[in-house]
Amino acid sequence: MSSSDLTRLHTHDLELGVTEVVQRHVARHVVAPKPVSQRKLDFEHARPRWFRECLAEATGVFFYTFPGITSVAMLLLNAGNPALPVTVFGSFFQTGWCFGMGIAFAILTCASTSGGHFNPCITIALAFWQGFPWKKVPQYILSQILGAFIAGLVVAGMYWTEIKAVDAKLIAAGHPLVANGNPASIFCTLPGANQTNLGYVFMVEFFAGAFVSIVIWACIDPANPFVSPSGAPFAIGLAYSAIIWGLADLTLSLNMAKDLGTRMVGAIFYGREAFTYMNYSPIAIFVSIPATLFGTAYYEFLMRDSLANISAGHADHEEGEDGLVRHLSRTGGFKDGELERIRTNKSRAEKSD
Repeated sequence: MSSSDLTRLHTHDLELGVTEVVQRHVARHVVAPKPVSQRKLDFEHARPRWFRECLAEATGVFFYTFPGITSVAMLLLNAGNPALPVTVFGSFFQTGWCFGMGIAFAILTCASTSGGHFNPCITIALAFWQGFPWKKVPQYILSQILGAFIAGLVVAGMYWTEIKAVDAKLIAAGHPLVANGNPASIFCTLPGANQTNLGYVFMVEFFAGAFVSIVIWACIDPANPFVSPSGAPFAIGLAYSAIIWGLADLTLSLNMAKDLGTRMVGAIFYGREAFTYMNYSPIAIFVSIPATLFGTAYYEFLMRDSLANISAGHADHEEGEDGLVRHLSRTGGFKDGELERIRTNKSRAEKSD
């Protein structure tokens, strides 16, 4: 870097010491990575693909569920302590961030292995719209539920002393253990005492699920110029956070695996009422499936631009270039030079591969 470059960058305006380091170009000695052994390559090659995918899905749901329900536990277990301000030990705002960032971290760490579904509804929607193999759907869903179940057990172990102390106080006061705001609701999403109209609860869950699924579909659409692959995990996480911030007080599930897995943990400690309380659990477990299919159908029918995907080299016409030529002939696409652009983009993609 020349002295003129340093002047242009205003390096001399930096704090004393920092300027000297920049000017002298202090070299960093980085330890070279360990060479990859043939033994390691053989081990990685021998790993079953299906096992890696299932484990990645379970791990991703764990990453999503674990920080989320720990935040719920912090909020609920400390809410009744008058000596401590509630804001110190959690709020719906914090819970929204924990779930949202958990989803982002799940995608960042595990999506490259399994595709990053982390929700049975997304797995079903991908099979329905995007050609994900139906034979993989059951194993993905079971893995996702397992990840949430393990997360619930871990949180129960971490907060066991606090949970039992609050349980004892509730029993002594004659209050039920399974109710919204009580320790059981750490693991079981439960409606409030005034949410007796299950049709209303269904509506909240349905439209919240549809909202999130539309955002997810937009984020994974290759033709969407506003979401980069590196930004998609955080955009999806923020969609979950936004819904939690807006509707958490009305009871939300949003993820079948997260709800069912942790609800089973709740049933272990609090009995079958975890599933029977106010007849709510079927809404929490199953409504996200039609909600997601509705949201993704909305995007597929009204917003999807498949020709843009083909033009960008992200997809092919099912009948090859002949089918594409026939389509462009009918629609007048040749006038805009669409075929030439598609061929150019496809050639670039092949060269980059």
